[in-house]
Amino acid sequence: MTTFARRSGRRHPLTFALLLTLGLFATGGIYAATSATMASAETTPVAFESLVDEGEKLFMANCASCHGMSGEGSEAGPTVIGVGALSVDFQVGTGRMPMAASGPQAAVKPVQFTQPQIDAMAAWVASLAPGPGLPEAKYYDAEGDAAGGAELFRINCAMCHNVAGAGGALTEGKYAPHLRDLQPIHIYGAMVTGPQNMPVFNDMNLTPEQKNDVITYLKYMDKNPSVGGFSLGSLGPVSEGLFIWLIGLGGLIAVAIWLTARSN
Repeated sequence: MTTFARRSGRRHPLTFALLLTLGLFATGGIYAATSATMASAETTPVAFESLVDEGEKLFMANCASCHGMSGEGSEAGPTVIGVGALSVDFQVGTGRMPMAASGPQAAVKPVQFTQPQIDAMAAWVASLAPGPGLPEAKYYDAEGDAAGGAELFRINCAMCHNVAGAGGALTEGKYAPHLRDLQPIHIYGAMVTGPQNMPVFNDMNLTPEQKNDVITYLKYMDKNPSVGGFSLGSLGPVSEGLFIWLIGLGGLIAVAIWLTARSN
């Protein structure tokens, strides 16, 4: 009679150790992934809070004397509550702020702060109240439609800034500045925030794409000087008429005097 070995039904002695090891690995992996996600979520607010704190210190040291300790404004300067980060980037990034002295208009001058410092002040001002934020790079990359931008510029901007972007005089000592060799982000910021006498062109007036078309036209003008020769400042009839009166007519008078002197 053949005797068959009876199966005991027991698992291998190492099975439990293997399952325990796999469970530990799985638990550790899940914990590591969860911790990384939570750390990332916590780091961003902490970094932004640090940026805002730095911006507040810079604002208190350089801007609060005119704009108030809480940005509420004073007799010396308007409120900055609600102006948004884009306004700070434009005003401080072009050197207009802080102003060197009171006057009818803040003039462009050398920038007083680094870009990280400007970003910090912009973050603090943005934390006070909602306002225009920095746009996506695709809206000021100067890769739009230059021809369409030229038409938009002639309709909306040329009456103050001149069709060639050379600028022009306004009333009470104010002026429309020239628009040559400017950073595209600052052109966008001026259109959105409307500094001083400039009107605000929100997205209902000019879409972000149309603003980029205007920027594209202005950058095209930077790269393509006057094809007609000496531009005389691109100020049109004013400079051309002055040239004729002083140089042209003056030259004719000088020739007439010379001819008369020779005949005598």
